[in-house]
Amino acid sequence: MTTQWASIDEFSRWVKRREHPIAKDLYRGAKAVLQWETPCVKPLHGALYRVHLAVRATVAGLVRVFYWTPLFKSRIAGSAKRLYLYGGMPQILGALRVQLGDDCRVSGVTTFSGRSSAAVCPQLNVGSNVDIGWQTTIAVGRLVELGDNVRIAGRCFLAGYPGHPLDPVARAQGKPEGDDQVGDIILENDVWLATGVSVMAGVRIGRGTVVAAGSVVTRDLPAGVLAGGVPARVLRLLNTERE
Repeated sequence: MTTQWASIDEFSRWVKRREHPIAKDLYRGAKAVLQWETPCVKPLHGALYRVHLAVRATVAGLVRVFYWTPLFKSRIAGSAKRLYLYGGMPQILGALRVQLGDDCRVSGVTTFSGRSSAAVCPQLNVGSNVDIGWQTTIAVGRLVELGDNVRIAGRCFLAGYPGHPLDPVARAQGKPEGDDQVGDIILENDVWLATGVSVMAGVRIGRGTVVAAGSVVTRDLPAGVLAGGVPARVLRLLNTERE
C-alpha cells in the first residue's frame, strides 16, 4: 500500500512539473476538469436563488421559534419576552446565572461564560431592548450588568475574568486566576460598543457613552461621551437628550 501511494505521489509530481509533453496535456486536462462550471441561465438560476432564500428563511424561522428560543429560555431567568435569536443558540459555559429582559436580540454565535472557580455563582444581568452581536463573548467573573437599550456589536469581549493566573508556575499547573484579577463590568443604559471593543474587569461605562471600534476599555468612562483608542480615552462629549 505504501509503495502504491508513493507511486501516485510521484506521478502527481511528474504531472505538476510538466517537463514532458504528455505531462503538460494531462495537467491542462485536469485543470480544465477542475475549473469546469455549469453555465448560468439567469432566468432559471435567478428563480432558484429566490426559492433557495425563501426556503432557508422559512426553515431558519421555524427552527428559531420552535427549537432554539425555547431551549435557550429554559436556561435563563427573567421574562425575556419577544426574545429574538438569530443564527442559532448562544453558548453558555460554566456555572452562570443569566437574567434577560424583554425585546432583546442575541446572535447565536455568542458565548456567555461564568468563572468556574468562583465562590458564588457569577451573574449576568441583561436589560430590555439590548442587542448582542455576532461572535461576542461575555466572561463573567462575579457580575456583568447591561442596562436597557445597550448595543454591543460583533466580536466584542467583556472580560470579567482572565482565565489564568499571572504566575507562570501556577499557570503551567493549570490553576485558576486569583480573586484580585476578577472584576465587575457595568454598562449603563444606552451604551453602544462598536465592533471589536474589549472591556476589561472592573470597568463601568456611563449612560449613553459610545466606544469606537477596536478600542480596549481599561478604566471607567463617564456618561455621554465618545471614547476610543488603546487604552480607550474620552474623545469628545456627545450632544444627547436625556430623560
